[in-house]
Order: sequence, then structure tokens, then C-alpha cells
Amino acid sequence: MGNTQLLVIDPQVDFCDPEGALFVTGAQEDMQRLSEFISRNADKLEAIHCTLDNHHVMDIAHPLWWQDSDGNPPDPFTIIDPDAVESGAWSTAQTDARGRSLNYVKTLGQNGRYPLCIWPPHCLIGSSGAAVLPELFAAFTDWEASGRKTVNYIRKGSNPWTEHYSAIQADVPDPEDPGTLLNASLIHALEEADQVFIAGEAGSHCVANTVRDLAENFRDSDSIKKLVLLEDTTSPVPGFESFQEEFLEDLSARGMQLTLTVDANLSSSAR
Repeated sequence: MGNTQLLVIDPQVDFCDPEGALFVTGAQEDMQRLSEFISRNADKLEAIHCTLDNHHVMDIAHPLWWQDSDGNPPDPFTIIDPDAVESGAWSTAQTDARGRSLNYVKTLGQNGRYPLCIWPPHCLIGSSGAAVLPELFAAFTDWEASGRKTVNYIRKGSNPWTEHYSAIQADVPDPEDPGTLLNASLIHALEEADQVFIAGEAGSHCVANTVRDLAENFRDSDSIKKLVLLEDTTSPVPGFESFQEEFLEDLSARGMQLTLTVDANLSSSAR
């Protein structure tokens, strides 16, 4: 019998509801299709993993962390690079945070991750925007009830000193915070599966980085071929469409499969 698992990345209100703080165009429809997919295939899904973005309003990628020479915070989607910090174009609102923050933006450039992008405060801890979109949450709870199983919820992003796009590790892991380090248990669970269907938001950022990190950390590179992205359940942040296109091209070349929810062929589960 097959072991088919589903990995859903950040299907939260702030990303998936048109009134959300960081709405991803198309996400509402993505999650409707995903909910229907889960309902149709509940008896074939051995496990569901769901990552959840969780941030403080004071976060290195939120406006309040930074200020210009007049004390004004940056607009959302401002890119802050090391030169801007070293020149004083942008400084930290808390002066004692400057050194570590400068080192952070330098490290992003060295490790090949995205440059620091300032986002609208989103998925704030305890807020309604951090919750799973209600329609999808209903599909999750129906799956739990029918199979007497539990969704594996994985929280990320609460360390204010680093972005945490990937569910596998933070962009700059903090050795003193285990929650930012490599999530070996999730990697192992997914590598043990026969199929891993992937969905969520956004395809340009958190989905892309999570899948890239999985591919880099699987013990067997052939495990990449187990990954199946449900193309009609993920969309890019507007303005970052090229990031998703590059991700799809790169990982498809390495063996990741692409399909639509209505065409997906699931192995029978041992449930």
C-alpha cells in the first residue's frame, strides 16, 4: 500500500483572503481547489503537514524595524541591501540592533537567499490573519475526523531576527533558537513517503524555498521525484512572478512533478 502525504505551505487568511494583509492574487481559488482535492482523496492521504507563518509586528522584515534619516519607516516591498544600511539610508529603529541587522543583510547576499524585502505586517501571532483559511480548515478537520488522525502543524517565523520563508529552515538560522534550524523530522517524514503532494502560498517565496530546501537536504536525490506540485493550488506574490517561474523550471529539471488537482493520481493509502 502507498504512503501518500500532503504538504500545505502557509494557507493562511492574510495570504488567501482578499482582505488579508498580504493577499496573494489567486490564492482564494487555489485553496478552494485544494479543499476539494482533500475531500475527494481523504482516504488516500496518509499524512497532512501544514506550515504556518507566525510573526511579531517587530520583525526584521517589517517596517517598524527600520527608519530613514527622518525617522520614517520604509514602505512595504522596499528592498534593503547592505549598502543602504552602511550608508545610513536605512538604520534600525533600535540603535543596538544595527550591527546584527547589518550582518543579517550581508549574510543574505552571501548565502544566495533573497535580499531583505520589507513586507506589510502579516500573520501576526494570535491574530485572525494567522489562521488557516476557514474553508481549508474545514477540509483538514474532516480529514482528521474520518481517519482519526491529526494534521501536523509546523510553525515558523516567530524569531524576529530572520526571515523564515522555508519550512525547512530560516534564511539565517539562529544557533540559539532551535525553531530556526533544519527541521530534520519533517525532511525524514517526507522522504519516507511514496508521494508528496505540495500546495500553498506563495509559489514565489515560501513554497519555492521550502521545496528547494527539501531537495537540498534529502539523503537520496532521487527523492525529489516523489514531490508533486499541485500547480493550481499555488500563486506568486504579485510582482514576483519570475521567482515562481524560475522555481518551477529549476525543480522540474531536477525531477519534481507538476500536475493539477483534477489530474492527480494518488497511491492507495494504508489507512
